[in-house]
Amino acid sequence: MQKWCTEDWQFELTAIEGKAGHCRLGLEKGDKFVFSYECPAGMCPKTMIKVYTWCEVIRCGGDFTYRGEKEKYEINIPCADGCIQFHLKATPINRDKNGKPLPNGPRPKDE
Repeated sequence: MQKWCTEDWQFELTAIEGKAGHCRLGLEKGDKFVFSYECPAGMCPKTMIKVYTWCEVIRCGGDFTYRGEKEKYEINIPCADGCIQFHLKATPINRDKNGKPLPNGPRPKDE
């Protein structure tokens, strides 16, 4: 793998409600996933589809206050099956002193 994009957001997804016996993967309150663009190991793929959509809102310049949340970069969302409740928090990373995202690295050449 030759990653060349410099990610400018980090996401923290924390299970804030739910029990392992109610989740096919055994996720439960307190489980935490930290990621930028990739799907974190052990995360439910059905729920990641929903989470990814909210991550894209942030990556494209939006914020969650338009959804009625108090914080710009934090939102609570249920899992795809409704048995686990998650808290998603976005944090800007890889920025210059003015808050502007750093440039990407060189793109790998097709050979």
